[in-house]
Amino acid sequence: MNTLFKKGPLPRYYQLKEIMREKIRTGEWKPGDLIPSERELGEQYGISRMTARQAITELVNEGLFYREQGKGTFVSHLKISQQLIRLTGFTEDIRARGQRPATKVLSATMCAADENTAERLRIKEGQQVFCLRRLRLADGEPLAIEQSQLNFIGCERLLEEDLEQNSLYRQLETKYGIPLLEAEQELEAGLAGREEEQLLKIPAGSPVLFTRRTTYTERDQPIEYAKAVYCGSKYTFYTNMKREQLIS
Repeated sequence: MNTLFKKGPLPRYYQLKEIMREKIRTGEWKPGDLIPSERELGEQYGISRMTARQAITELVNEGLFYREQGKGTFVSHLKISQQLIRLTGFTEDIRARGQRPATKVLSATMCAADENTAERLRIKEGQQVFCLRRLRLADGEPLAIEQSQLNFIGCERLLEEDLEQNSLYRQLETKYGIPLLEAEQELEAGLAGREEEQLLKIPAGSPVLFTRRTTYTERDQPIEYAKAVYCGSKYTFYTNMKREQLIS
């Protein structure tokens, strides 16, 4: 029996969390490894299964572990980070981290803008826009499902583009001469449904991040309204915030 627990105010489940977190940090437990069961952890550290379960559940919620029904709990793969300061595309983010981005186009059509899309793009409801649905991958791992709707003169020409091999943003800027200047993005936590289970290869009910982004070109003109769902265990967003100093 392991006696690593210390006496003091920190509860045992929290101490077990830190022990397991350290095993991940040092590489003793690697991404994809099956961790010991609640019973095995209880026997190893002299704690109840309930205490072990609480520690594991909290690390699952933090994205360090993930569960597979009937198989056990596994160490998650390292998360991809996307900063919320600069306007970048998925391809740029993944390449900047030394990984291989890939895209599978699920559909590319012209479609009628619904009420929400029309409001975001400042167009009439029912107007035809270019609609693109893609599965985004890094080193072969599915990370996100994205749906982009774009409106600009000649946007139907995007139907002829190879958007599996070419970055959409790069094409807009270099081939179409459309500068992408800024964007507004919303984040919302949620749970995976049937589509996410199938395309992202995660169990239904797993944590996911939903995003909604409106991208603008010159003169504050919206050009793209994009919605996406990201694997919560593989992707994280970060930003840097500064508090405004009060003048005394």
